[in-house]
Amino acid sequence: MATGRTHRPATRSRGIPEATVARLPLYLRALTALSERSVPTVSSEELAAAAGVNSAKLRKDFSYLGSYGTRGVGYDVEYLVYQISRELGLTQDWPVVIVGIGNLGAALANYGGFASRGFRVAALIDADPSMAGKPVAGIPVQHTDELEKIISGNGVSIGVIATPAGAAQQVCDRLVAAGVTSILNFAPTVLSVPDGVDVRKVDLSIELQILAFHEQRKAGEEAEGEPAAVPPAARPGASAAADGRKGPDGDVPAVMPA
Repeated sequence: MATGRTHRPATRSRGIPEATVARLPLYLRALTALSERSVPTVSSEELAAAAGVNSAKLRKDFSYLGSYGTRGVGYDVEYLVYQISRELGLTQDWPVVIVGIGNLGAALANYGGFASRGFRVAALIDADPSMAGKPVAGIPVQHTDELEKIISGNGVSIGVIATPAGAAQQVCDRLVAAGVTSILNFAPTVLSVPDGVDVRKVDLSIELQILAFHEQRKAGEEAEGEPAAVPPAARPGASAAADGRKGPDGDVPAVMPA
């Protein structure tokens, strides 16, 4: 990441493929559930199933962490939790600001998963003057005029944008100028950022559209499996009977009574 601050742990992060990085939180979630149940070890097959990946891919991913497990025993759950947490940078506290405290921003502020996963909501920011001072999730909302001072004062490097689309780029530019180098974007728009700034986009409507595509495809496959109904005009002799033409034997085919 850009800026003079060091945000990444001193590990092999830069040598890990992005696809593997994207799966690490899935493994961590599955491992945390096992740890909470006091499960000491887990096999690659069991952990892969819990994370929703195949075991060969899991073993490959873990090889980047230098963790190969023990044949016949599996992986040490607590050690893997530590390894992955360290690799993801979750062994330290990450202050986060949320900009845009509408329904979505308020819901994010109330999300309890931030604190349990190493993230602290340092400030809530909104452009509406009437929101200033109002507590959301126990945190008073501050006006956007204070954005730069808030970022600097709290050492914030991660910003969450939950504003309307029209305001998102301007907010993004101000966050970046103030020193934010990672942005989670919930606004329905694509943000332009300089090199050294990472953006993750969350668009619920796009995810729903992808699901709609799969639903439509499944419906089409089911329809293909049903026997096709033969339209009356395609039945032998039907068109001839309909317009009075003679059939193959020279007679007008009889029309069966209903």
